[in-house]
Amino acid sequence: MRFPFALTAKIAKYIIGQKIRGKDKFATVLQLEPLHTCNLTCTGCGRIREYSTSLKDLMSLDDCLGAARECGAPMVSICGGEPLIYPQIEALSNGLLNDQKRVVYLCTNAMFMRRKMRAYLAREFSKTPEAVEGIIGKLQEAGVASDKDAAEIRKGPKDASAPVMEPHDFFYWNVHLDGLEYTHDLIVEREGVFKEAILAIRMAKILGYQVATNTTIYKETDMREVEGMLDFLSDFNVDGHTISPGYEYDAAKKDMVVRLGLRGEDFFLTREGTREKFQKLAEWSEKYTILGTPIYHDFLAGKRELECSAWAIPTRNIAGWRGPCYFMAGAGHFPTYQDMLQQVDWSKFGVEPYSGKPKDPRCENCMTQCGFEPSGALSSRLDDSWRNLVYNFGPRPKGTGRGKEVHAYNGVTSGRGHLTGAQVAKPAASPAAHAVAEPASIAA
Repeated sequence: MRFPFALTAKIAKYIIGQKIRGKDKFATVLQLEPLHTCNLTCTGCGRIREYSTSLKDLMSLDDCLGAARECGAPMVSICGGEPLIYPQIEALSNGLLNDQKRVVYLCTNAMFMRRKMRAYLAREFSKTPEAVEGIIGKLQEAGVASDKDAAEIRKGPKDASAPVMEPHDFFYWNVHLDGLEYTHDLIVEREGVFKEAILAIRMAKILGYQVATNTTIYKETDMREVEGMLDFLSDFNVDGHTISPGYEYDAAKKDMVVRLGLRGEDFFLTREGTREKFQKLAEWSEKYTILGTPIYHDFLAGKRELECSAWAIPTRNIAGWRGPCYFMAGAGHFPTYQDMLQQVDWSKFGVEPYSGKPKDPRCENCMTQCGFEPSGALSSRLDDSWRNLVYNFGPRPKGTGRGKEVHAYNGVTSGRGHLTGAQVAKPAASPAAHAVAEPASIAA
């Protein structure tokens, strides 16, 4: 199967149940932001700019778990900010997975990911040291753990009762990757992030975690590079990939002008630009495990229109339930999910379903996943339902076998600015894709 049967069946059962009950609006995925603090300043990210006055604030663990119970979505995407900074991230993940039986996608830049996995191994070492010794050997052989890392694991946990993030059938690391080394490090505005992310992904797969990646497409994104990145990742058996156009946050555009001297129109895609970029997405879905539905893929490529269903992927953060969507708070923040459903005038947002004409100027160029993916998944058309069924329950692509041809480690940046900003000369040397980076942890 393209995706794990238990996961696919769980979500399908939930959606069918909601439709049988006659509900016209319900949550499918909860975007949960326990904090907005981040250790990176990615160009184009609106979160750390829009919530700049509350970066030190946190949702309580009870509020986080309560939000998941309240909206009932079978899947929770823990995002932010950088969620691995959240002090109770282990308890939150375990509560969602084990107590509430949710599917959890933890969205991360991966800078602290290996540290969390070493904590898991330290706990396991205290139980079965011989078995973990074998795993440590594999990690060191793969170049994803140093002698110092191994020594820390062998010390065992600092607190044996503390929760850890362990492999689980319904848990995914969802790693942010916007290109190969040179491009990704420019976008996140810090050197070495791409190498650390790849080390973390390789370590996670050795330990038996499920791993997905999420990639945002901008005006200057080279889609051939993205395809090469997917080839490269297929060598590590990454479990799935989310690819979506970026959204032109007002806060991000203002920041670009002031801080980097950039123009938003040179960075973010128009609707026509998105369609041009995503022409090959259907072809890619035959070669790579692209998450989502073929209906949404058709929409991105301009083969059909979809109406926005932002209510199906609600966002809960420090300020409350954000309306109308993850990207816009034009309708405000609400104390409950039901309040948001009932009080937001959904007719004022999104696009006309047949013409694509925006109902709100801020929706004009938006074709993002959180608004339109659920429209494809929840379509009542029989042909759409059949295509989704075949896509999700069909065989998983085997990959192209071209990963070793990709020059993934193709130079680092000055750590500031984007490709449209101050130009950084790209090094002439282009090491082979599988040259092993030194595993001295950036996030140690």
